Amino acid sequence: MLPTINALLHTKALNLRLVVPEPDSKALDTTVAWVHSSDLDDPTPFLDPGQLLLTDGTQFPVNHAGTEKYENYVKRLVEHGICGLGFATQVIHGVLPEGLETACREQGLPLLEVPDRTPFIAIIRCVADWLAKEQNARSEWSLQAQRSIARAALRPDGLRSILAELERQLQCWVALFDAAGNHILMPSSRPVPSDLMPVVEAAVLRALEQGARSVAQLTVEDQQITLQTLGRRHNLRGVLALGAIEPLDPARTDIINSVIALASLALEQTRTLDTARRHLRSGVFEQMLSGNTDVAARTARQVWGRLPSEPVIVTVARPPQQGQNLLEALELLSDDHRGAVFYAQRGENVVVLANHVHQKKVEAVLGRYGATAGTSAQTDFEALPRGLKEGERSLARANELSRPVVAFAEVAGGGMLGLLQRQEAESVARRLVEPLLRHDDVEQSQLLPTVAAWLENNCVWDRTARQLGVHRHTLRNRIDAAGSILGLNLDGLRDRLELFTALQFLDVAEGHPER
Repeated sequence: MLPTINALLHTKALNLRLVVPEPDSKALDTTVAWVHSSDLDDPTPFLDPGQLLLTDGTQFPVNHAGTEKYENYVKRLVEHGICGLGFATQVIHGVLPEGLETACREQGLPLLEVPDRTPFIAIIRCVADWLAKEQNARSEWSLQAQRSIARAALRPDGLRSILAELERQLQCWVALFDAAGNHILMPSSRPVPSDLMPVVEAAVLRALEQGARSVAQLTVEDQQITLQTLGRRHNLRGVLALGAIEPLDPARTDIINSVIALASLALEQTRTLDTARRHLRSGVFEQMLSGNTDVAARTARQVWGRLPSEPVIVTVARPPQQGQNLLEALELLSDDHRGAVFYAQRGENVVVLANHVHQKKVEAVLGRYGATAGTSAQTDFEALPRGLKEGERSLARANELSRPVVAFAEVAGGGMLGLLQRQEAESVARRLVEPLLRHDDVEQSQLLPTVAAWLENNCVWDRTARQLGVHRHTLRNRIDAAGSILGLNLDGLRDRLELFTALQFLDVAEGHPER
């Protein structure tokens, strides 16, 4: 307990007498930070707020002084935050100056009379001993609290026990947020007030976005809140939030620093375990792709629970640069919906399996962290490789269109040509038919329109010949000549499809592509 003016008044060895204010005034419960003596007219440059000032009145004339001098003197002390004034009598002045007493009463400054038998050094020593005793008590309390926190760290649920012990020792509410800014729910006797949570969550996200170790102080609805990031620079593991806490003195600060160190260690150990679990997830997914669904299901059941029920939607996502936060968010989503959501890393991408009921939650998490994604049609595990290909194609399309999510239904809606519909397709097609274009220009022939009509008629000879008004054998000769010029075997399906696809990207109206 820190010394107060009241405590000094009740210390018999000092023989202090209260002059101002009344004995029941709350001003007497003010903490005395230190004691200083001075006879200067203005001692405030040498004083700190919260100190008790002692004087023998040398600065005041022994004979009657004007009230203005006392008023100005007391005003300076009050404005500087001095907690009280001790005036020694029987040294310079036989009694307390009436003007000083009046000024202290009017301005609310506690005034004590120090008898001549009490030296100032006795008062200073008394306060110093009191402060030292309090400091020792705080140090002992801090040491015992740190020991309790260290013992809590040895329990099976170490991280939760650490935070519970911190809450008990500091008599405040404690909240832990992961690297993604998600509130980690833990048993607590002092939960975060619901009206403060939106402000706290926003401040946590700002601290994480900075990517650096930091301490932030907030004042929300007259409640002091402290935010402390956990982890290393550019590799933060989370944020510890403390609310309804008393001002941080060295003892409390030592306790918080101990908790931060232990919590950071626990979270780093958790991250190492998470990395191993993610490698295991990737292995399970590769087993599923290989058709070993039974092995994958048994492994998943022992670690995470059952796999999602068929049919599933395969989502292939490309995380942003800070992809660690996305993986942790997917881990939380997977834990919250055990057996309904499964994810795995595959190269630079993340693959998520979920049924249609939880697909929107998956896409919401991906969108929150700025990932680009493509989704497949619903598929069973036997056709999982096909679903993966559909997701990858949809992801490629999403990247082309700069959209967050593209479903395979959109890609498939354009058919195979829709998959090829890119800006460079026309130039490739033009290079393919360019020899035929040059031949028609030089020889004034109509080979390219003939080939286009033949392909449009599904390569039926008689129908095409009638449409063009030529003999069937003439049509055959033209097609053979076109194939020879292009270097294609138009008797085979592959080369026919190659030429047909190329012509789809060129304007063959009026019998000639636009050059």
